[in-house]
Amino acid sequence: MSPRSASVNEELRRRSRQRLLQATVDLVSERGYEATTLGDIADRAGAARGLISYYFPGKRQLLQSAVHRLMHLTLAEALDREPRPTGPGAGQELLARAIDAILGVARERPTLMRAHMAGMLQQEGFIQCVEQQRLAALLRETVVRHGSRDPDTDYPMLRALLMGAVVAQLLPGAPMPHCRLRGELFARYELPWELGYPPVPDGAPASP
Repeated sequence: MSPRSASVNEELRRRSRQRLLQATVDLVSERGYEATTLGDIADRAGAARGLISYYFPGKRQLLQSAVHRLMHLTLAEALDREPRPTGPGAGQELLARAIDAILGVARERPTLMRAHMAGMLQQEGFIQCVEQQRLAALLRETVVRHGSRDPDTDYPMLRALLMGAVVAQLLPGAPMPHCRLRGELFARYELPWELGYPPVPDGAPASP
């Protein structure tokens, strides 16, 4: 049997890394951070335990990369969803979709996002990785499409506002309503409520 080519080996490594990231998202969402071990993640991913150490320095770094991957995939899907925005109002629609995508991740996976935000407030802090850079690039481009003349200032502000809204939405014992937080962000950027993916108001019946 001939040895695998470098490109095949690279693709296998990429898939293994993705399986580890997805397993982390699923398990921490189900069990919480403390109850999820690296062995659990390796088993769920069908990978050797040592493979995690090959890709990630530790459990916190693995979690941050996994969440950032989930966020950038969710954001990319929202921005590309048909019908794609065109014309003068495209920038507003894209920013509305971006806000809804990030707040939506927190709403749909609260246990995961609480663990993620808690980790960033600990000593390891905010970890820059490939997944985070992809998320940052998408958000920065959205700010540019919205009409920013100074994206290097406006992108960090949007990031900070989204992080603050996520924390407020997940605060144990005193969470802010999703619709209220969305409304505040939309008002700040002068976005009509009907843009993006308007949620059903908390407590209201879902549309058929």
